[in-house]
Amino acid sequence: MRKLTKGFTLIELLIVIALLGALAVGLLAALDPFEQLKKGTDTGTRNTVSELHGSIIRYFAVKSVMPWGNISSIGPSSVGPGYAALSIEQIISAGELKADFSQLAGDKLSNIYMVGTSENVTVCYKPLSKSMRNDPNTRYDNVTLSDKLTNDVANCGSPGDATFSCYWCVR
Repeated sequence: MRKLTKGFTLIELLIVIALLGALAVGLLAALDPFEQLKKGTDTGTRNTVSELHGSIIRYFAVKSVMPWGNISSIGPSSVGPGYAALSIEQIISAGELKADFSQLAGDKLSNIYMVGTSENVTVCYKPLSKSMRNDPNTRYDNVTLSDKLTNDVANCGSPGDATFSCYWCVR
């Protein structure tokens, strides 16, 4: 009598596992997990920048004055803890930001910079990921946060270098 065996041999299974392993390694190399982490951080910071900018504009629309009051202009400064000119609490009490905004934003606030006058505000951050550094809106200098530059190696540096100096801004 003849015995019928169905299934894969050990060699066939090992070959399939080796091929799947090679594909997984290739996929990880193509995705660059560290770049993906930086991109996620940049996306969160960009959303915080946009939310903060929108809340300042709404505050101005309701109160007819910027949150920093009668100061004619504020220079580029971090929005992080201890920043006196911008009182996030004022914006929160006006109902333009959620009560836990500072807690939710966390460390992102210390990476956000802004410059403003009695009628305008520019809120910026310095991107970490290569894709955000290549974004056309990443073109503002690090001195006034208002001078538009051409986002190229001559003005900003290489997007892959730590010395990259341009900021992504909402105006």
